[in-house]
Amino acid sequence: MSTVDWTGWRRQLGEPEAEGLRERKKRLMRQRLSDTATEMFLERGFDGVRVAEIAQACEVSEKTVFNYFPTKESLLLDLGETTMAALRTDLALPDRCPVDAVLRILSDELHGMTSWIAAQDDPVQAAAMIRRFRELTRSTPSLRAYHRDMTDRLIGAAAEALAQRTGMSPDDPEPQIAATALLGLWPIQFRSLGKHLKGVRAPEQVHEKVTADVRRAAKLIETGLASFRPLGEPPIATGGRVVRR
Repeated sequence: MSTVDWTGWRRQLGEPEAEGLRERKKRLMRQRLSDTATEMFLERGFDGVRVAEIAQACEVSEKTVFNYFPTKESLLLDLGETTMAALRTDLALPDRCPVDAVLRILSDELHGMTSWIAAQDDPVQAAAMIRRFRELTRSTPSLRAYHRDMTDRLIGAAAEALAQRTGMSPDDPEPQIAATALLGLWPIQFRSLGKHLKGVRAPEQVHEKVTADVRRAAKLIETGLASFRPLGEPPIATGGRVVRR
């Protein structure tokens, strides 16, 4: 038996503040399926586990599993919808610049992981399990492909939110490149997390170092988005050069 309920950090990120009884039952079943699948994937490898075995372990039918998760990959990588909802909400706020909005989402996700590690009886083992999760997703071709597809969907959602703020089309170059750059902060955070989880570090130290890495990358993006931040305002020509407000 594992001494660490390692999947708790993912549940913490996805729990709603209020829900009815029916919604709670559905969420708990979804949680049980995902947690059971992830435990089995980590133990035997993603390709070494069949969906029918996950269903049997949860005492449900295989059809029930697919009612909650459209693909086997989504059993493991199940937080994309939570991130997408956050992007659509935070990037739509007119008084918050896009970089700050994304940094807030990333900070919430990082806090979910590091605070969960700190709450475990064995934080070192907990950190090692998060690294194993990361390594599994990187080493499995179908999971990498699923992750790329989800990233494309997240970029699309971000581009739509940014386009609404500017009065542009989501297909215009500016919201497309802005969304792509902003979503590039996620792999920065996960690579930094993998690096700083190695060795003996307190969770708050990991949080501080990862945040510093992400903010360094965000500075470059913010510089590039300076011309995009005054939403909807056209450039002004002065003395042969273009100046943006």
